[in-house]
Amino acid sequence: MSTLPPRAGRRCHNALNPLHSALYFSPDLGKELGAIGIKDASAAYFASRAAALGAVGPGTVTATFYNFNHDVVATHVPAVWDIATPEAVLAARLRAVDSTLRRLLGEETIASPELAEAARLALRAVAGCTRHARPLYAAHADLPVPEQPHLAYWHAATLLREHRGDAHLAALLAAGLDPVEALVSHTATGKGMSPRLILATRGWRRGDWEDASARLRERGLLTTEDKLTEAGIALRTGLEEATDRMDLAPYEHLGGAGVARLTELGRGFLGTALAAGAFPADLNG
Repeated sequence: MSTLPPRAGRRCHNALNPLHSALYFSPDLGKELGAIGIKDASAAYFASRAAALGAVGPGTVTATFYNFNHDVVATHVPAVWDIATPEAVLAARLRAVDSTLRRLLGEETIASPELAEAARLALRAVAGCTRHARPLYAAHADLPVPEQPHLAYWHAATLLREHRGDAHLAALLAAGLDPVEALVSHTATGKGMSPRLILATRGWRRGDWEDASARLRERGLLTTEDKLTEAGIALRTGLEEATDRMDLAPYEHLGGAGVARLTELGRGFLGTALAAGAFPADLNG
């Protein structure tokens, strides 16, 4: 039985993960990858997130990313590795992380003892993670930890994100949700990305979205107004709870006091980043 308060790990993840995710909305990522020849935005995303896996093919990316249209993935992978090696992509990504965090957090925060403390706590939590059945986490766990605290913090946040993310995919499979159904039902919670951004970035068409919505309605999970039914709410709640159970180890390893402090620090950094415009205004919906 867990010694942590209910959902403590999830709250900590929710405080850290957005600062990792801010990279994908940063112009710095496109600038750094463009400098090594990767000009297309979709190719840049696939390369930057998959590079830790090595020069993999489209099947591996589709499997580990889960909710992207395979045809769109195959348009860019493995061709992107002919433009730049995974090692070059990882180096460009870290440069983009550095400039992005400096812009969003400010030099005073970057040099603060609080950020150094958060990096130490997050890395301590990572020491409790496990590699088995977690391909994206395991690949990133093989990367060296950056020396600078703000980069080490981002690196640890990435590991914790992918550790939970790999577990969440297992929960989605167990719940019988295909990639588009997962997206539709998540958006229906009010916490997912807007359909416009999903369709623009995941490679699905409006018809795919409507077909998935119809399947969810047939299962009694979605109303005709595209809201979650009681059964749909229960399913999404169960998904998060299952993910919590599979993602408990790092937070148990850190301990209650450490998790509370890391959550507090992470929320502070996130608030600063949000105020600096880390995400587009129409991200959710």
